[in-house]
Amino acid sequence: MNLTTHYLGLELKNPLVPSASPLTKSLDIARELEDSGAAAIIMYSLFEEAITAESESMVRFLHQQDIGFAESTTGFLPDHQDFENGLERYLNQVRALKETLDIPVIASLNGVTDSGWIKHAIELEQAGADAIELNVYYVAAKLDQTGTEVEDLYLKLLRDLRGQISIPINMKLSPAFSAVGNFVTRLAAAGANGVSLFNRFYQPDIDIGRLRLQARLTPSTSAESLLAMRWIALLHGRIQGLSLGATGGIHTAEDAIKLLLAGADVVHVCSALLDKGPSYVALLLADISDWMQEQGFQSVEDFRGRVSALSIPNPAELERANYLNVLDSYSPAAGVRV
Repeated sequence: MNLTTHYLGLELKNPLVPSASPLTKSLDIARELEDSGAAAIIMYSLFEEAITAESESMVRFLHQQDIGFAESTTGFLPDHQDFENGLERYLNQVRALKETLDIPVIASLNGVTDSGWIKHAIELEQAGADAIELNVYYVAAKLDQTGTEVEDLYLKLLRDLRGQISIPINMKLSPAFSAVGNFVTRLAAAGANGVSLFNRFYQPDIDIGRLRLQARLTPSTSAESLLAMRWIALLHGRIQGLSLGATGGIHTAEDAIKLLLAGADVVHVCSALLDKGPSYVALLLADISDWMQEQGFQSVEDFRGRVSALSIPNPAELERANYLNVLDSYSPAAGVRV
């Protein structure tokens, strides 16, 4: 089976790409992912807030040195240059992964402002990153902020970044945009090489005993991948030169196959790998190959987009018609009156 695909201008040996997670903090685990068949890896995210907080902490530390006792500052406190900050650790990990792996390494920037990000992106490119995924995790909570203003925030970040680096840029999007197709088209025109649909916004929970908010990590489920499947099917083949990545809810080979049939260039896997380990990539690839053989497909290109809006007899089934069809297909359980 020929599983080769193209993503962000890169030729990949197959469409399975582990998405941003703590797994890439370990060189040994990164090697396991590659040995199991991962076609590329997306590094854990470099968070804007973490860099800012660390920088402010160092400023306070240095200020305390300046106003302290001379014998303390010169004899007991370490020099700030002896500390490796978060950005330096990330850049060093990029270099280490590039030296260790033969597959592409994609860096991940997570933030909402352009302050400092241009500089960081340039440094990531210089460190050897093959591409950058820009993850703008932004919740539009201001009541006077319009949808257009939110889109413009993303576009400005992209244009600023595109003007300074030459490696591919992938935009990881949330499903909260009101006109996904139009916005993706504008992103492509602004210089995006690809989009990943969709980012999972972890929701806050409420502790009803202590009457307060609490953070809770909830793994994805296969059903969540259907949202990405719909939009990839609607976008496939309609925006020249733009790669489509599916992310969120890919747990089984069946999930991955559905998204490839919809038109995805790659599928990103995260929760399943955190749960089952790096070797799970090999099992997914084997199951995809077995399905291809059963169906008589020799390559991924033979079936990619076979169930996209451009290929199915009635594209309306991806839109409002699907809602009506689902409701019509409902039948109550035995003994339940409707």
